[in-house]
Amino acid sequence: MSRTVIRGGLVITAADEIHADVLIEDGRIAALAASGTPAAGAFTAERTIDATGKYVIPGGVDGHTHMEMPFGGTYAADTFETGTRAAAWGGTTTIVDFAIQTVGGSLREGLDAWHAKAEGNCAIDYGFHMIVSDVNQETLKEMDLLVEEGVTSFKQFMAYPGVFYSDDGQILRAMQRAADNGGLIMMHAENGIAIDVLVEQALARGETDPRYHGEVRKALLEAEATHRAIRLAQVAGAPLYVVHVSAQEAVAELARARDQGLHVFGETCPQYLFLSTDNLAEPGFEGAKYVCSTPLRPKEYQAALWKGLRTNDLQVVSTDHCPFCFTGQKELGRGDFSKIPNGMPGVENRMDLLHQAVVDGHISRRRWIEIACATPARMFGMYPKKGTIAPGADADVVVYDPHAEQVMSAETHHMNVDYSAYEGRRITGRVETVLSRGEPVITEREYTGHAGHGVYTPRSTCQYLD
Repeated sequence: MSRTVIRGGLVITAADEIHADVLIEDGRIAALAASGTPAAGAFTAERTIDATGKYVIPGGVDGHTHMEMPFGGTYAADTFETGTRAAAWGGTTTIVDFAIQTVGGSLREGLDAWHAKAEGNCAIDYGFHMIVSDVNQETLKEMDLLVEEGVTSFKQFMAYPGVFYSDDGQILRAMQRAADNGGLIMMHAENGIAIDVLVEQALARGETDPRYHGEVRKALLEAEATHRAIRLAQVAGAPLYVVHVSAQEAVAELARARDQGLHVFGETCPQYLFLSTDNLAEPGFEGAKYVCSTPLRPKEYQAALWKGLRTNDLQVVSTDHCPFCFTGQKELGRGDFSKIPNGMPGVENRMDLLHQAVVDGHISRRRWIEIACATPARMFGMYPKKGTIAPGADADVVVYDPHAEQVMSAETHHMNVDYSAYEGRRITGRVETVLSRGEPVITEREYTGHAGHGVYTPRSTCQYLD
């Protein structure tokens, strides 16, 4: 039996803050006891970690990543090995990545391909969602089988005609199936048909720079698609999770639906909270670094997203980590913004940026843990195994120094991408030590993990449903 004790830290979960010692046995949390009490003094272990003056928090759960994802004639730059290592450096101990069904292929083929990419390569634990690109009778039957084996969420796209796009009929059929089998439909809510018209018109006018990516993907078309997805889910009697919400008009649609008692959930991402169209408009071709979909919005939209996180109209912050190098990948879109691969790096930055939001007064410490750890674990059927520090939970634990300062930079990050979206940004707070199932992956700012430690994690259905 291997035992570790973490002493003297402030343990923060979504529900509580307590100065406590944490005893870990055989990869799980065995007990907590208030620091300095006889109960805590009785904890014995081979390894002791001093967390005095530090936070002890659950490892982050990033419910939206794209490792090795094919897109626009290239591939996301992070492999499961490099991407999960970077996640650990940033205090994230579980990712849920997206397996992709190709049009004409089966869900099983797509899932098997992603299992093959990830198995034996991950530094931290991982699960999968399934991207459904081709709804037909066979696909619908397969959805039932996947839910039974722990792939309980299915992503559809109202965007990207000719690639991942599903029409309203296909979306309704998948939602009806999810209503029956307990699955959760995740939606990329943008009106892709209308956006393609605006792209064509912009290029015809000679508007080719990266900033036009944001101008054609209008906030109203995100709001319209969000509204339509909500109403289709309502017709189907299915729950809905809207990914990467960026527009305040879309937040208003989610808030209205939730006020009506519908099982509708929303996620946003750090890039929408900390970056804006000012970045897309950076001179030269620099704006290409910030091309993602949904796109960055004007700076004044950030306030509505922060408010949504405080009021629980938005429940989760994930990264949508989908990195493409500036050199050789983002550059595919020189002279035509529509050919810039859509996606940004961020799996390493999320926990730190959200701690900065605590420092800045946007959210509380417990809300930080809620939106980054506990809620994604509940949303995707992994709680309390993941997302909290409590007896019986996996010992996915981060010792976090809330006073350390760092400057974010491509020079020092561990993602396999040649730029940082937050280059030069000075923030307060830094990961010091990370345990995954009790094993040290980061030890006092040194990588001590290894590929293959991370295991596949089957999931139950969404834990927010009646």
